[in-house]
Amino acid sequence: MMLETDFSRYMNEALKEARLAYEADEVPVGAVVVCRNRIIGRGHNLTERLNDVTAHAEMQAFTAAANFLGGKYLDECTLYVTLEPCVMCAGAAFWTQIGQIVFGARDEKRGFMSVSKGIIHPKTVLTGGILEEECAGIIKEFFRKKRQ
Repeated sequence: MMLETDFSRYMNEALKEARLAYEADEVPVGAVVVCRNRIIGRGHNLTERLNDVTAHAEMQAFTAAANFLGGKYLDECTLYVTLEPCVMCAGAAFWTQIGQIVFGARDEKRGFMSVSKGIIHPKTVLTGGILEEECAGIIKEFFRKKRQ
């Protein structure tokens, strides 16, 4: 079983990805996929850069992890993401059969849980609120600067 310190360690790695998105003027969401205590996939939002609404952090991390493993199933992996996944990313998580999703901040407006927790695979373990203040803070800062 993962310890809270492990959750924080990997969420800090996801926050590094979120900062890369922030610096690129993308909505600052970051993600990492961990398998056997090793980061095998990283991603941050690239929707503006790629002009692609599907280029979310989770999607980038899933693709990198699947390429690393040489297969599409991530059932022995954990996704760490700074913001609760949207419906699209939760659906992709379902298809990867990801073993666990750990997220930082809730997304009350666009998060998958506002629709249904049943979107993720029934065997996927869900944990939220890890480094929640830091994860929410970078997004709040990003949008505050956008409104200035």
